[in-house]
Amino acid sequence: MPMSRRTASALLAAQSGAALLGWGLPAPVQAQARNRRSVVIGLSQEPNSLDPTSAPSAAIGEVVHYNVLEGLTRIDESGSVSPLLAQSWSRSSDGKTYTFRLLEGVRFHDDALFDASTVRFSVERGQASDSNNKAKRTLFNNIAEIATPDAYTVVITLQYPDSNFLFRLGENTAVMLHPASAAQASSYPIGTGPYRFDHWKKGHSITLRKFASYRQAKQVTLEQVIFRFVCDPAEQAAAVLADEIDMLFNIATQNVQQFQANNRYQVVIGASNGKGMLAMNHRRKPLDDVRVRRAITHAIDREAFIQRMLDGRGRVIGSHFAPSEPGYVHLAGMYPYDPARARALLKEAGVKTPLTLTLTLPPTPYARSDRSMLVENLSQIGIELKPDLVTWPEWLEGPFKGHFDLTMINHVEPLDYAIYADPLYYFGYDSRAFRELMARHAACENPRERQMLFAQLQRHLAQDAVNAWIFASQITAVARKGLKGWWMNYPIFAHDIAAMRWA
Repeated sequence: MPMSRRTASALLAAQSGAALLGWGLPAPVQAQARNRRSVVIGLSQEPNSLDPTSAPSAAIGEVVHYNVLEGLTRIDESGSVSPLLAQSWSRSSDGKTYTFRLLEGVRFHDDALFDASTVRFSVERGQASDSNNKAKRTLFNNIAEIATPDAYTVVITLQYPDSNFLFRLGENTAVMLHPASAAQASSYPIGTGPYRFDHWKKGHSITLRKFASYRQAKQVTLEQVIFRFVCDPAEQAAAVLADEIDMLFNIATQNVQQFQANNRYQVVIGASNGKGMLAMNHRRKPLDDVRVRRAITHAIDREAFIQRMLDGRGRVIGSHFAPSEPGYVHLAGMYPYDPARARALLKEAGVKTPLTLTLTLPPTPYARSDRSMLVENLSQIGIELKPDLVTWPEWLEGPFKGHFDLTMINHVEPLDYAIYADPLYYFGYDSRAFRELMARHAACENPRERQMLFAQLQRHLAQDAVNAWIFASQITAVARKGLKGWWMNYPIFAHDIAAMRWA
């Protein structure tokens, strides 16, 4: 007889050393044993690496950013930028040169010293020709020169002014890694943060422990954090109700009501920079035809999708930009729900129906909860979808490497429009006109003109119907009563555990 989910969960917990926290005891006793010294956070995605500077998964930042690895600046819950490893900075009048004064006495978890040479190494690593850093085009390629006049001063000169430069330095792609340990960051990251990496039980959890020599160790109250991976929405909710998980981030909307009605839990709903979309592979026919891509976009009832799939917690979008991002232009009206128009576009493109396409779905609630809706919408215009349910590792080895027709995905990184200037990116959009527009925007020094070019970037992507953008989602999280300090809004996907505590 197969083990029950609860029995299997208890066994896994014991195998991972979680019995030290009282797991295996009745649920209220488990929670009490963890109280004030540990927290268990549930994530729907297991990272494929722990190095956010070389791997794309957003789950990496959820685990290590701010906790294990830190950058020069910090992005707060409000989206504002404040000092972190750089205690202060100044900017030249032309907006191209930044002078940073670093914190002194900061050490990595292996006792290596953080200083200006670390910053130089991290920047040059991001600029390297073989760098896989997601921010290479927008951040590192714009750095013309880096100087280190002394051990705690760094001077960075940009090719072009970038009003988002300090924000980009606060993203997880710009964390500081030491030359002696950077190579092992994917499996055993060593940083300067309040927690050090302890162990990774593949398929189950990652455990971090408080770094006793952290520069502000007295302000860190939680001794341990466990990131527990649970993909299935029903299992996620059951784990919270059983007190196996203290906080569940980005909970499936259909499970929220049971927690809102229970005074043992607190539920918060906030904003994010996520862009939920049906990505299309431009390397495959007939998706290389803009008329076909426009037809698919017209075929999707985006308002109904948000109501049915997200319980109304989201906004319709029409390009790869979220309403929370500065300079956002609302373009959803370019492609109203219009099956008749969609069928006419397919006919104009010479597409013979029925057309069969594979829809690859990762293990996320927005993709899995009601996949029949996309099937229904596209069947109305003669496109038959074959759903293919994959794990995250399979998605990264498949669609993310260009092996797919259509895939449902939520891009959560802010200001990540530069991916459309890379023809090698997974959906294969190759537009010289867009790249030229990107270059003009990057080189422009007039703020008003830059803003106009930014709007043109959004319209260009929408006109090309590069992907079928559907929603900018809200973030819903649930936690046991008494847990304080967790974010409501997520300008970046990170969990600042050092700020959390049990009341």
